[in-house]
Amino acid sequence: MRKFLNLLQKKGDQVVKIEGDRLFLRTFIETDARNLSELLRNNKYFWSQYEPLHEEYFYTEDAQLRKILESLQLMRVNREYSFGIYTKGRQQLIGHISLYAIKNLPYSSAFIGYSIDERFTRKGIASEAVNHLVHFAFNELNIHRVEAYVSPRNIGSIKVLEKANFVREGLLRKLLYINGVWEDHYMYAILQEDYKM
Repeated sequence: MRKFLNLLQKKGDQVVKIEGDRLFLRTFIETDARNLSELLRNNKYFWSQYEPLHEEYFYTEDAQLRKILESLQLMRVNREYSFGIYTKGRQQLIGHISLYAIKNLPYSSAFIGYSIDERFTRKGIASEAVNHLVHFAFNELNIHRVEAYVSPRNIGSIKVLEKANFVREGLLRKLLYINGVWEDHYMYAILQEDYKM
């Protein structure tokens, strides 16, 4: 069962929480910087298979606090929603997922991106998180189209997107420069009218 909760912080910022059966998504707040930097450090080399390695500063609490503050500003103007993925029981941060680059009409579109802690992969966590966020995009934000880039080598992520009814629309040649190499990426998308709850 999916529940959307909007909680208010003392500064007046909105915190969005989406509850699922095994996990919940919650938009990041300032106090998440330490846990987020830890998650990034622990998965630095695992995630670098499909995304760029960053300078050491990126993996610090200070850098992640800055990113969270930027994300909060973007959420206020409905341009981005960055969530932590948490286990329901222990409330442990096990990944992150974002709806970003949100565009208004005439596009009414957004991108989705996600990463799961290596210890929690192949457990259906990414699939559940993607389904919750797509539901949020279509039913709460009334977005028309959600898109995703994925490396052709990232079989796990391709399976997650296809299971969520995303359609492969094409190959974008040498789209991203990752760790010294220009990498092709597939473009996947799902439309609001094609979404099945």
